[in-house]
Amino acid sequence: MLVWESLSKEAQIQALKRPVMKDDESLQGSVSKILRLVQEAGDDTLRILTLRFDGAELTEMAVSPDEINSAIASLEDEVKQAIDRAYEIIRKFHAQQDQSDIHIETAPGVSCTLRIRPLQTVGLYVPGGSTPLTSSALMQGVPAQLAGCKKTILCSPPDRFGNMAPEIIYAASKCGIDSLYRVGGAQAIAAMAFGTESIPKVDKIFGPGNRYVTEAKRQVSQAQGLVTIDMPAGPSEVLVIADETADPGFVASDLLSQAEHGPDSQVVLLSTSQTLIEEVERAIDEQLKQLSRWKIAREALTHARYILLPNIETAIKVSDRYAPEHLILNFYGAAERVEEIQHAGSIFVGPWSPESAGDYASGTNHVLPTYGTARFTDSLSLKDFQKRSTVQHLTREGLEGLSTTILALAKSEGLDAHARAVSIRLEGKSV
Repeated sequence: MLVWESLSKEAQIQALKRPVMKDDESLQGSVSKILRLVQEAGDDTLRILTLRFDGAELTEMAVSPDEINSAIASLEDEVKQAIDRAYEIIRKFHAQQDQSDIHIETAPGVSCTLRIRPLQTVGLYVPGGSTPLTSSALMQGVPAQLAGCKKTILCSPPDRFGNMAPEIIYAASKCGIDSLYRVGGAQAIAAMAFGTESIPKVDKIFGPGNRYVTEAKRQVSQAQGLVTIDMPAGPSEVLVIADETADPGFVASDLLSQAEHGPDSQVVLLSTSQTLIEEVERAIDEQLKQLSRWKIAREALTHARYILLPNIETAIKVSDRYAPEHLILNFYGAAERVEEIQHAGSIFVGPWSPESAGDYASGTNHVLPTYGTARFTDSLSLKDFQKRSTVQHLTREGLEGLSTTILALAKSEGLDAHARAVSIRLEGKSV
């Protein structure tokens, strides 16, 4: 446990540091090679790498309609109903984010429009294999569907028999996605960025993944005019602010639910109660024994921080410095303090709002900014699947009304051709 007020400024900075992401030359080189091979040899490279990394020998990249129907039929009704329910709730929230074009006359005879249009072709990446992330398919697929993207494809790694997880297939079908490809890893990102014989090139790539997927997204997004991505990704994280009224078992479960994501995940507890911190640490030890992924969670807990603060106001300020991906407010009067929060990807208010709700079915999106980027990046939403452009239509009277302003500014910037584009029209001269 760290006592915030007893720490020096440097020690406070160190206390809020995240685990260092591995960004070594070996990783960059390996991913760069994969990208190059996929670009050069397309499907042949995908088959070779899928056999090497997933143990599956593929004849076809695409999941056929018959396979889709068979996979859906194999699912238990309980699973389908859970996906159906989550889909409806996520869709309900995201549908409210839709915006119409904006039309305005900015000056007499000058009409301006903000046009909102869907992206044409998007690629969704969903981790699969032994642990299919069905919720990730919904979180990406629902806004893509609502935005009206002309073409949406989904890539996910197969199991050793070459099959995509049926849960992901069903979630994709709910979102109207029938272009499914059983390819994972950095090679899937490369396929969507460059295009292959089977997999079409897309305009934007979405989705989480391991460090190879993350590095592949970074590299393809830096190639000029190739493709863009949803957001930079880092290890998952949660910060909990709790006081003496919080249930230590609840707090411990919230911290562990994030720790089990991966060994580089980070959990932070800010509390005004030393007793609560001590009880949470004991509860973590007990609950850890019951987890199937206890080894992963235990390693992640080596990055954990338990910090004692004098009051909630200070805790909120410290949280804003950290800018967490997930922020849980589990203290008396939490709902009244939400507006004080400036930097957080997603906020969970009160003892009955676990981060798990946002991950699966409360309606908000679980694709969130990590590693402090919540200071300037927001969660995935409908607008990420759209693009905006502007239109202006001027009458002669409109241009005349603006001419003095335009000519003066063009002259001040030394841009004679800009000024002439106005004066030549108003003077009626073509030369």
